[in-house]
Amino acid sequence: MSLPLSNEMQDIVAIRRHLHQIPELGLSEFKTSDFVAEKLTEMGYDITRGLAKTGIVATLKNGDSPRSIGIRADFDALPIPEETGVDYVSQHPGLMHACGHDGHTAMLLGAAKILAERRNFDGTIHLIFQPAEENFGGAKLMIEDGLFERFPCDAVFGLHNDPRIPFGQFVFREGPIMASADECKITVIGKGGHGAEPQDAADPIVAGASIIMALQTVVSRNIHPLKSAVITVGAFNSGIASNVIPERSEMAITIRALDAGVRDALETRIRQIAEGQAASYGMRVEIDYQRGYPATVNHKSETDFVRDLAKRFAGNDKVFDMENPIMGSEDFAYMLENKPGTYFFLGTQKTADDPQLHHPRYNFNDDIIPTGTTFWVELAEKWLAKA
Repeated sequence: MSLPLSNEMQDIVAIRRHLHQIPELGLSEFKTSDFVAEKLTEMGYDITRGLAKTGIVATLKNGDSPRSIGIRADFDALPIPEETGVDYVSQHPGLMHACGHDGHTAMLLGAAKILAERRNFDGTIHLIFQPAEENFGGAKLMIEDGLFERFPCDAVFGLHNDPRIPFGQFVFREGPIMASADECKITVIGKGGHGAEPQDAADPIVAGASIIMALQTVVSRNIHPLKSAVITVGAFNSGIASNVIPERSEMAITIRALDAGVRDALETRIRQIAEGQAASYGMRVEIDYQRGYPATVNHKSETDFVRDLAKRFAGNDKVFDMENPIMGSEDFAYMLENKPGTYFFLGTQKTADDPQLHHPRYNFNDDIIPTGTTFWVELAEKWLAKA
């Protein structure tokens, strides 16, 4: 049973549900950005807009300390038709907040209000409201727009809700916590012909199938057994008729790794296998290999700091270390490449059957708002503790 919310927390829930109604895709979060900026201005923050097009940095200074902290919330949505049935359902057909970014933003806005009212810190707080986490790497774009040059941060912190984790639990991991995410499109170029006379053609389906099977050996035979990696061929397309050998076949691949050296090795072997297998069939390939988000790697000192704070905040029984990293990806990785910090998970599970992230029936659990909001306040105040 959830506890009654204070008036202050009810206001944050109302903000979350308003954001839920206006989901917008990455780099197009205009209504969301306007709403967030308006709220922060009312609280007395120094607002800077336009980083990565719709991103916002809200700055609050107090005291004389040169120390600073950055806390990030993402606010983009997904192209998923909503099926939650809530009375504050998305007003933008085909779009929804299916990952809880509305909740992340609401909790940080709630923390912003409390921090501004209490001013129980010595230093500078930069609240980073980031677009385009789901697709275009908004964190990278904000950094390229001068995020850390214009708003120096001694450390940066971010969290993600997780409906698979029991409610109120904090989950941390030093080092790699999420994987890099690369994509590769391989086009096999053969010679079309009649299906009844294959000797006069060069079949790109056969060569493509050979490439796909050979790729299955990369992780098992080229990567150290104690290193994690994933190669998944998610699409293979070619041909339109049973009696026609097509000119081309195409495959789309996702590649995941936790180690930069492994990431490089995967690309090298994928290219070698594709080219070599195609050549063995008398064909060639075109390879479009795109590097995506790097691995999310947490720093030890900052992870230890936040873990210890969480134990004092929620109790030892609510704080856990993740045994294995997640092979999904997160663009907060770019911030952690530039600044020390840590990224962690906050459990929001109601039942074992909760819809998962990116599901059309997923809905952020508002009961976690007091926990997430007040933890951000605690973190900022303890990091910038008065002497």
